[in-house]
Amino acid sequence: MPLLARFLDTTTVSLKICGVTKASDADQLVDLGVGALGANFWPQSKRYLAPEEATWLHDLAGKILRVGVFVNAGHELPMRLYQAGLIDVIQLHGDETPDDAAPLRAAGIPFIKAIGVKTRADLEHAAEFGASAILLDAHAPGLYGGTGEVFDWNVAKEFRQQHASLPIILAGGIIPENASLAAESVHPAALDIASGAELSPGVKDFRKVAALIAALKP
Repeated sequence: MPLLARFLDTTTVSLKICGVTKASDADQLVDLGVGALGANFWPQSKRYLAPEEATWLHDLAGKILRVGVFVNAGHELPMRLYQAGLIDVIQLHGDETPDDAAPLRAAGIPFIKAIGVKTRADLEHAAEFGASAILLDAHAPGLYGGTGEVFDWNVAKEFRQQHASLPIILAGGIIPENASLAAESVHPAALDIASGAELSPGVKDFRKVAALIAALKP
């Protein structure tokens, strides 16, 4: 099964570790069997990875799903990194609209749309993106992820039930201690974790990663 299809398979709950900045951390994620990693190409992120310093992502092709995270970047940079073979999937994590995603849809490039959730109304247009998956995160204006805040998982559960064919990725304040509850409560295709798997921003804590893997085992 292709990496993206396996990651978004709704019969299991996969794990994505986001904000990876070091090749050595990525290699350890591969060794542990983690389904996906996120590389953050938003310059204002505490976990920023400059594109010119991301060449090590090439070496991970076929070993782990490589997700490039972009915030209000337009389509040229994401498409360039995808076409260069650095990433497998584009994650739009800003204020992008369905129209902004049109070039990706037209090019047949897989992408994830992240949406900050405060109320059910925030998800009104989520299905219009035509995304491979929708990532639901805590609402944090101007911060765009990695806040460690939890939102109401009932909203995510309702959205999943209303859009059964659209894979959901759950993010926001997930740590080893609540990962199992998150998986059981929402039944997402995957959990996306940044701060809950770190020693400091961009530096992964592999004791936490191992605990997250254990929490998601059937």
